[in-house]
Amino acid sequence: MLATTITTSRAFGFKFSLPFLIFSTKTHMDSPPRNLFMSSVSRSPPREAHIEDTGDGIISLQEWQGWGSVSPLPAMVNQIVGDLKALETKTDAQMSFGGIGGKLQGDFKVREDKKHRATYQALGDSGKKLQFFAARQIACRLLGSRGYLCQKCWLAMEDCMCSKVKPCTLWHGVRFWLYMHPKDFLRQNNTGKLLWQVFGVQSATLCLFGIAEDEKIMWDAFKHAGKSKVWCLYPNKNAVTMSVQDTFSPGSSANLEDTPVMTDGDKTLNFVLIDGTWSNSAAMFNRLKEQAESAWGEEDIPCISLSMGASAMHKLRPQPSWDRTCTAAAAIGLLSELQLLPEFSSYGLDEQAEAVEDALVVLLEALTARRLRMGRSITRKLRHNRDIC
Repeated sequence: MLATTITTSRAFGFKFSLPFLIFSTKTHMDSPPRNLFMSSVSRSPPREAHIEDTGDGIISLQEWQGWGSVSPLPAMVNQIVGDLKALETKTDAQMSFGGIGGKLQGDFKVREDKKHRATYQALGDSGKKLQFFAARQIACRLLGSRGYLCQKCWLAMEDCMCSKVKPCTLWHGVRFWLYMHPKDFLRQNNTGKLLWQVFGVQSATLCLFGIAEDEKIMWDAFKHAGKSKVWCLYPNKNAVTMSVQDTFSPGSSANLEDTPVMTDGDKTLNFVLIDGTWSNSAAMFNRLKEQAESAWGEEDIPCISLSMGASAMHKLRPQPSWDRTCTAAAAIGLLSELQLLPEFSSYGLDEQAEAVEDALVVLLEALTARRLRMGRSITRKLRHNRDIC
């Protein structure tokens, strides 16, 4: 996402904060909640899966899209859920879930682990292996979260914050794409989910890495918009990344003076936020480049950098340094920097950024309250980073 001073083990870092922002935006990668909020979930008793057939499949389209997706129910996810149910029946071992990410537990986990590893190894094509990996991660998270997490905010039911999040209309000239790693799907401290909670799924759209149905929807939209209307907020070390000001300054390919019909849906500016850990982000960005080459004949995908400060989410989530932040804060930073440009100043982007900021405050308060209720520390653990130069 950022062109300058990106040297730590997370994706983004910012140099300063805009005055009204509480949260900074540098790395839109939401780090895994190791030893944090989600680890408290592991203390809870294992949760049994409640699987009910719903007409055409075990997971209904309504249930699937209730978690924030706009895509059809992924065929491979549905197949794996069916395989899990069949294995449960065959082995007479009850499916149970618990811990970070709602992982399988107990005897069923041992049996299923052997089966899925054999299936994975038998897949010769790397693309098929990715699809299988992603689908299995998502299938297990869906089953493990049923009746436990709120579908809208991805928090435990007793911590649901939906009533406190205020919707806001995003200017139609901007669309966010949350390109999320399967391991970040349904994470309670994930902040990317806030974007579609606030703006709606048509303005901030979830696209799960490795899920063919999701990626097709995103790339169909990109092909329709054209390469000049697609950017990724990512610190591409192998190419020049441009600031918001440079990207949208007079004479640039995206300058509003060059595209006067901004009310046309074809002129929507598409911004990809890679939502995953830094260790996973490289593979995700490489997949974007591969798909860009297939769509446009070249793997180059324009990257934008931001200049922001530190996020309040550092209070609960350990980061390599204080100048790293989260997905929602990256969106706040982008909207805030666009608002400073004369071409965008009349679209109320500052108010839209503030709406996301308010939602981020609500999430932070909900996570903090849960940790306090469970007797866990709310102090961020510092991490040493040896990659800073």
